[in-house]
Order: sequence, then structure tokens, then C-alpha cells
Amino acid sequence: MLPFDLFEYQNRLRETKQRMEKKGLDVLLVTDPANMNYLTGYDAWSFYVHQILVVMIDEAQPIWIGRYQDSKGAKTKTWLHEENIYAYPDYYVHSAINHPMDYMANVLIDLGKDKGNIGVEMDNYYFSAKAYMQLSKNLPNATFHDAELLVNYVRMIKSEQEINYMKRAATIAEQAMTKGVENMCSGMRECDIAGLIYYYMLSGTEEYGGDYPAIVPLLPTGENTAIPHLTWSERSFEEGDAVIVELAGCYKRYHVPLARTVSIGKPSSKLERITPIVVEGLQEVLDAIKPGMTCGEVEEVWRKSIKKHGIEKEARLGYSVGLNYPPDWGEHTASIRAGDPTVLQPNMTFHLIPGLWFDNYGIEISESFRVTERGCETFTNYPRDLIVKDPFMIHPHGGKIS
Repeated sequence: MLPFDLFEYQNRLRETKQRMEKKGLDVLLVTDPANMNYLTGYDAWSFYVHQILVVMIDEAQPIWIGRYQDSKGAKTKTWLHEENIYAYPDYYVHSAINHPMDYMANVLIDLGKDKGNIGVEMDNYYFSAKAYMQLSKNLPNATFHDAELLVNYVRMIKSEQEINYMKRAATIAEQAMTKGVENMCSGMRECDIAGLIYYYMLSGTEEYGGDYPAIVPLLPTGENTAIPHLTWSERSFEEGDAVIVELAGCYKRYHVPLARTVSIGKPSSKLERITPIVVEGLQEVLDAIKPGMTCGEVEEVWRKSIKKHGIEKEARLGYSVGLNYPPDWGEHTASIRAGDPTVLQPNMTFHLIPGLWFDNYGIEISESFRVTERGCETFTNYPRDLIVKDPFMIHPHGGKIS
């Protein structure tokens, strides 16, 4: 059963074709699995091999082209007619001789779509330089254009069903954060806490389960909190450690990220000083957000707030978030950063992450939110402060993780 009704998929396709027309594209080759999912419902861990969705301006349905053993999944997990599913043999997979784009180019030739203007997602994790070279070689009569983010921008404004999925993802994020933080104490290994977080992200609630997130739980500890995007080790937590926990609940591939900072035992004077500054700035930003503002104007609220305390933040403050696959849950469109002209509209969704990283410590307290008709609302309802834990907490169940 597809996660959305056919009418919603057709609306998405219609908006994509409107953007294609503005760019003068006859054909769009979609390689981003999130965009493929968005337009057809296709959902499988097959993006490690080459696959494309061919959107044609004059055809009612796209064409899916992928590995033979994945083609049944395309027939099962999309709304496409069976004759619109094309499969290449396995001798194209990880071959030094044959390349899947050779097969895909021949399909376009057979369909008469080998001429005119063809859009490709140039700066995409899943579209390689070799893929572009093979397409160019096999389709000499086509003119290729960069259609990077064309579908991504269609995805920015969420439907009510998408918002509902994100609300479920938020509940999963809260649960995973709660269980991870509850079990942090001196002597507990980082990897055990990461495993616990994963368990609750995937098991979800009694009413619905969770999906694998596009990014693993991030868990920098001690002085490593000065370094964003570190994961975990087998090291045991110690009294006095600070821990940054960044994770996301995921439901039907829709993500709601959440980050908090934990102190195991009494926090350092640096963390005690910086926390109220971050919390204050975060609240000021959330209070200021409303439709019609630009992302750059949102960032300016934060910049002015922390400047009062003599602090500057080099990195962006946030980004559009929602449907995605590894290695990133961001949509790669709007960023909450100085100068970004994106105008906020209702049901745009963002991860607001005012992380600050210094020489030997850092802090993250984030919120995911959606823009509403008059302001914004956060997806999660988790205490927004530095979390201080008893370093010698005794675990229930005989010392095992609960």
C-alpha cells in the first residue's frame, strides 16, 4: 500500500513538469532516491546501484529503470504501470565493462527521447561522473542541463499527510532521546547508548514503527563536543563528560531531527554560561518566525541575539528537512543563513540547530519546526535546556539498559 493516494502523486508530478517547462526540459532523469520516492512511492535500499526515474514532459507516467532484481520492488512499491518498469541484467552491476547508463541510454533511444533538452541531477550523491560520461557518449544528440534540486524545491511545502508523518517521526525522536538520555551515566559505553537509541528509533511506538534514519545518531563526547558530526566509540562515559546527542525520528522516510546536550554530573562553568545564551536565542528565533520572512531574516534574529554576548556562529542556523535517504536528512534547498532569500510559507519544515562549537567544547539544542499561517510550531515537546544527569545512576533490571 502506498503511503499517499494517487491524487497526491499526480499533483507532485504535475508541479515537477511545470518546473521542467520553465527550464525548457523535455526529459528529467531523477537519480535521487528521495525524489524518486516522492514522485512514485518507490522505497528500497537499492540506491547503491544505478537507477533512474525518467520524467517525460509529454507522457502521463514516468519510467523507472533499475536493476532486474529490484524491478519487482518497483512494480510493488510504485503507482506506475508494469510496462513502465524497465530492468537491466545483473552483468551491468559493478562491472568494469558494462555500465547501467549504457542500458538506460538505449531505453531513451528506443522511446525516441534521445534528443532535445535532458535534465540531470548534477550535484547528487547518486549520480556519478562516470554516469554522466556514459550518458553523454550514448546520447550525442541530446543537450544536457543541470536540473539539480528541481524536484527538491517541489518537496519544500508539505501536504497535511506529510505533516502527519512528521508528527509521528517527532514522537519517535522524543522517545529515542528520552531513553538514550535516561540511561547515560558514568561507566556506560557510548556504543551501548547508540544501540539503545537505534532500538527506539526503529521500534517506534505501539501504534506505529519507525524507519531507519538518513543519518546515524551523532554522539560526540567530552572535548569532542567541539567537533560536530562525530558518532560514537566503545569508550565509557565518565563523570564530568558533556555529551551532544543528535538524532532523528523517521516515519515513512520523513525525518524530524532533535539535538540536546547532556552533562554527566556537574556541568562545566563554560557549559553553564553558554546554555542560557543558546536557549534565549533559540526562543527569540522561534518567536520571530512567520510566513513572508526570508531565511536570511530568520538567521539575523539569531545573529543579533548571540552578538549581545560577544558570540558569532560561522555555520548556518538550519535547513529545510523532510523526506530523505542516507547520507543526509536535509532537503538541500533553503538554508537559514545570512542572505538566503527563500521566503517562508506555511508547511515548510526546517531543522533549527543553533549549535556552537569552540576550541574544546560545544553545545547543541535544536528544534524541528513547521511554518504555520501566523508563525511556527515545533514538532517535538522535549525540555529545552542543558540536561544534567546523576553520574552514578543505578540501572533497573539488574544493571542492564532499560
